Amino acid sequence: MDVGNWMDHHLLFIRDDVWSIRYVIELLRDRGYTVTTASNFEFAADPGLADSFDLLLIDHAEPRVNAMDICAELRQRNVEVPVVVLTARGRVQDRVAILKAGANDYLLKPVDLDELHVRIEALLVRSVRSKSEEISCYEFGGMQMDFRKSELVRDGSSIELSEREARLLRYFVENRGKTISRNDLLQHVWGYRRAPLTRTVDVHILRLRHKIEDNPKDPRFIVTVPGFGYRFDG
Repeated sequence: MDVGNWMDHHLLFIRDDVWSIRYVIELLRDRGYTVTTASNFEFAADPGLADSFDLLLIDHAEPRVNAMDICAELRQRNVEVPVVVLTARGRVQDRVAILKAGANDYLLKPVDLDELHVRIEALLVRSVRSKSEEISCYEFGGMQMDFRKSELVRDGSSIELSEREARLLRYFVENRGKTISRNDLLQHVWGYRRAPLTRTVDVHILRLRHKIEDNPKDPRFIVTVPGFGYRFDG
């Protein structure tokens, strides 16, 4: 990705009142960003929404929009999207609390638009560099997995993985050789704070085994560790 091409970047703005921040939204759009806005209520209904954006802006307006609660929820779900908080609270303890909750940066309102733009650019550059260091491709058992395309090449044929299957395989690859519990998978792949009673992990692993194993009933790569969970031996 060309970090200089800001028109590729999509920002999510969590706000209480669009009218009060319309000048900020207009500036960001004028400078080439795609900006989507959502209310705190809409975001609370689907916190995973942030994971599909390049950066999240939060207009901190207690009690209706509490940036610290939102940041804490995102980091608990292992959502690593950069977060910038706009706040009217200038006390040191308030700023420290926002950063401790998981925000990457903050600006005091009224916001200086040039400063906001520069800080967004800096966070996006760091985010792109960090993503470039992640595993993008992986080879095992004569297969090639391209995580950027969610595509597995096996025996010369292309097999498309669902987004969840690709995330599941990536987590296994990143932790290969380690025994991983269902609770760990639910937290790190599905984003659950507490592990619910569900068979979704087993169902997705079964589907993934059918795509990567010669014999899904006697798996070679995703091995069941009785009483503990799973281990990836690829």
